[in-house]
Amino acid sequence: MTLVLLGALGTTPEMWSPQLPDLPDVVTYDYPTPDGPISLDELGNAVLAKLDERASLCGLSLGGMVAMWIACRAPERVERLVLACTSARFGPPERWTARAATVRAEGMEAIADAQLDRWFTPAFPEREHYRQLFVSMPAEAYARYCDLLAVADLRDELHAIRAPTLVIAGEQDRAVAPEDLVLLAERIPDATLVTIPGAHLANVEQPAAFTRAVLGHLEPEEER
Repeated sequence: MTLVLLGALGTTPEMWSPQLPDLPDVVTYDYPTPDGPISLDELGNAVLAKLDERASLCGLSLGGMVAMWIACRAPERVERLVLACTSARFGPPERWTARAATVRAEGMEAIADAQLDRWFTPAFPEREHYRQLFVSMPAEAYARYCDLLAVADLRDELHAIRAPTLVIAGEQDRAVAPEDLVLLAERIPDATLVTIPGAHLANVEQPAAFTRAVLGHLEPEEER
């Protein structure tokens, strides 16, 4: 069964490098650079168009929201679901419209350090590498994804998810509130919540623990 990895906004598929050696039959998805407004519906349908008939999905942050959209709207296409460090609604719209306005006026450098503080704990040694990935994203493209997140809200659709779901929380995540992860676990019918060390990009900061959790969900002991 193919596993599709959907990453965070401001990263590239490289963020999944720690998982690739251990996860079988993996496809990574790179978000398009939009030349106009983009919606969650467009993103979800774009991923669906690239899927085999049925696949498992693992999404982190924005990727988790895209994975949720697919699992809500096309439940017959999703075998198993992993939602990591994500939310069905990413906070008040004003947060995202303000961030979009800042990068449009001042560029990605203006928010890079604050973003890295949300992504990683202070001791993480590869912050500068991920900072460079972040600031290399075109500011207008990033702003358009911020516009998307300002309005996206799947909270009332989570009951439609039928796939067995693992919800992963980063113990020191400053980008997603703990109650957002609890809400996912409570509203998705067949969901389990686990917490691992690290912050928002938990798959990068704690790759062994993250990969172990994903493999345990994709290959339950009773199915091995």
